[in-house]
Amino acid sequence: MKKPASKIRDEIAKLQEQLKAAETREAERIGRIALKAGLGEIEIEEAELQAVFESLAKRFRGGQGLAAGGKKGNGDASAGASTTAVGSGAAQGGNVEA
Repeated sequence: MKKPASKIRDEIAKLQEQLKAAETREAERIGRIALKAGLGEIEIEEAELQAVFESLAKRFRGGQGLAAGGKKGNGDASAGASTTAVGSGAAQGGNVEA
């Protein structure tokens, strides 16, 4: 049986709300972890930090580590190259307890 368009729109709206809530929970979790690791105190461009996070995600998904650009294409090869030093510094900051 076919559903009326209004019912489908209602379902989409509910799913969008669920997605937004799930993304908020994930962002808060990752934010707390990043702050504990000392990333809140590091002055770094958002694009470069995103590149580091993308390489970290790739590493844990079974990839080879640093990617030149990531899936979203927001970075370039130079951003990927500079993430090595940032990643090392972030890891060192994570060993220090506040």
